[in-house]
Formats: sequence, C-alpha cells, structure tokens
Amino acid sequence: MALDSGIVDFEMARRASLTEALLRTGKGDRSAFEAVYKATSAKLFGVCMRIFNDRNEAEEALQDAYITIWNRAASFEAGRASPISWLVTVTRNRAIDRLRSKGKAGLASIDEASDVADPSPLAEAQLLAFGEDKLLHGCINGLDQRDAHFIKSAFMGGATYADLAAREGEPLGTVKSRIRRALMKLRTCMEGAS
Repeated sequence: MALDSGIVDFEMARRASLTEALLRTGKGDRSAFEAVYKATSAKLFGVCMRIFNDRNEAEEALQDAYITIWNRAASFEAGRASPISWLVTVTRNRAIDRLRSKGKAGLASIDEASDVADPSPLAEAQLLAFGEDKLLHGCINGLDQRDAHFIKSAFMGGATYADLAAREGEPLGTVKSRIRRALMKLRTCMEGAS
C-alpha cells in the first residue's frame, strides 16, 4: 500500500510541476516552456508517430504542436484538464490538421509506434492515478462497450476517426456519430456527478 501511495504522490507532484510550468509558459516564460518540452516531448512524439507513417513528418508535426502550445499556453485552465491531457489534445489536433493540409491518405498503424521510447505512464494509467479523473474513467466504463472502445482509441490511443473507421470496417460518418453521441453521454455523466 505504501508503494502505491508513493507512486500517487510522485505523479501528483509531477502533475503539479507540469501545471505550474505550463501556466508560466502562458506568461511567456521560456525556461518554463523548456521544462514543459523536456517533460513531455517523448510522449507527444509518440502521439505524432501514431498519426504519421514517417518519422520526419512526425517530427515536423511535433514542432508545429510546440509552437501552438507556446502560443496557446495562456488558454490552459488547470481546473478543466490535466496538463498532459491538454498537451496531448493540442498535439493530436495539430498533427491531424497537418495531415489533412498535406492531403495524406495513408496513416501509420498504431503498431508502428511501439518502438518509440516513452518513459511516461500510459494515458489511462495517469487518468487512474488522479481522483478527479477516476470519475471520467467510471463514466467511460459506463458506456456501451463499443462506444467506450471508440473513445479510448481516439482520445487515449491517438487514433483518428478515419483510422478507427478503417479498423472497424465502419463508414466514417458512423464512427463520428457514435463518438459524438458517446461524448454527449460522457458529459451528462460527468455533470451529473459534479
């Protein structure tokens, strides 16, 4: 039990440190931005590698993401999301935007990202480590099994909607609709528990 408590304490301290660095980045603090980069670059590069089939493209997408993070750090609200969730969302969205702007049709399989080193815990493990995120996990588990799979794949696994549609053999519109309905159910669940 003491080991689990120590891990949770470490994760909470790491989260607090990253939150503080992100908030200072929002005020234009370059050393804080450097700290954000050092703490998250491996994980965010892994997100980019899941989206792109090319290491150079993933590196370019990561650079775009960090430019966006620098420019939008002031909009980060510590009470709304964990810092790593916010950073992963920004990175994923930038990478997908870049993919769309280049007209790329082929996406890398998520299996190809397994060689990317990332010392950070998996997103799901981080969610479970923090009390307020346990509610989210409970709400996700309360969804239909297929909807929960789509949510976890898209928002924790970094899969695009198109990738999910291809993997599941479903039309893209169907996947988007299912995810949209699942997100509305999650919102209702989260608001009902608040």
